[in-house]
Amino acid sequence: MSFETLGLLPVIKNNLRGLGYHIPTPVQVKAIPLALDGRDVIGGAQTGTGKTAAFGLPTIQRLMLSTEGRPMMPRQPRALVLTPTRELALQVNESLVGFGRKTGLRNAAIFGGVGMQPQVDALRRGVHIVVATPGRLIDHLEQRNVDLSAVEILTVDEADRMMDMGFLPALRRILNALPKQRQTMLFSATFPDPIRALAVKFMIDPAEVQVTAPNSAAATVTHRVHRVPHDRKRDLLVHLLKQSGDQTLVFCRTKRGSDRLCRHLAAAGLRAAAIHGDKSQGARTQALRDFKSGKTHVLVATDIAARGLDIEQLPRVINFDMPMVAEDYIHRIGRTGRAGAEGQAVSLVSHEEMDQLRGIQRLIKTDLDYALVAGF
Repeated sequence: MSFETLGLLPVIKNNLRGLGYHIPTPVQVKAIPLALDGRDVIGGAQTGTGKTAAFGLPTIQRLMLSTEGRPMMPRQPRALVLTPTRELALQVNESLVGFGRKTGLRNAAIFGGVGMQPQVDALRRGVHIVVATPGRLIDHLEQRNVDLSAVEILTVDEADRMMDMGFLPALRRILNALPKQRQTMLFSATFPDPIRALAVKFMIDPAEVQVTAPNSAAATVTHRVHRVPHDRKRDLLVHLLKQSGDQTLVFCRTKRGSDRLCRHLAAAGLRAAAIHGDKSQGARTQALRDFKSGKTHVLVATDIAARGLDIEQLPRVINFDMPMVAEDYIHRIGRTGRAGAEGQAVSLVSHEEMDQLRGIQRLIKTDLDYALVAGF
């Protein structure tokens, strides 16, 4: 199957060819025709499966068709995409800009950590699509900088992460500010009960698109476990990083722990940077840019980076601290093994973390490779 068969307009297909998109992914094959028909859609898909195009392409096409004869720079947005993190908002917006070249549609990315005035100016000039994090969008709503009463298409991306980050009240508030008659698409890697309840309340007869088993990891990822005393974790991590030349994303549980580990790695001669919620948006953007370019070899992150970091061909993720919630393991390792590529998920597990490991094993139902390293 190709994008030629999905009913997309010629300008969108040309944009896809220019971006190197030729064969649609399973979630795109299933979701795009439904979305083009105006159906509400619940999509179960992991990061790296092509979700942005699955909701972005039909959003752009439906807006193009419905804007004929209307002013090209509307004061009221016509489509809204909600994301849990700033990084994801930026990346989704960048993708939509690429998909929508030469269509006349204008986008704006709205998120915290940066000044509001440029966002206000963009909204006042007029945009068709707003990509936003919930908190900053509510700030703009309260200051009457944006009017959502004309939104025709809503997408909630990474819905489970929204729940994890405490955005459910904000999400409900935004949903209540939208027109009742609209198309709604919701994408999530996992489906806890609050998400099911949200779908029942705010969606109309949604079609379900499930391209991977719920709460599962990509089949291309191998899972390796190193049993190690807590006080030897740093030494083992340095050993593993120096043993392999692969770029690596390392997860820590806390912001302070990430900074301490980053300093330890730098002292060991490794090019490392940390990214977490206490970093300014500029610092986070720079750290990610350096990692993508290869200037930095190791990126140390809290779970804020488990979603929304679009890193192509990342070969390895290491869990320095095990996640407290088993589902977060899936989100973390979703950074590797993307788009059919092979990836490796490595976990450094102390005796105190064995309960978390057993919970992960029950969740993913995948064999774990217990590996021994001499000296550890």
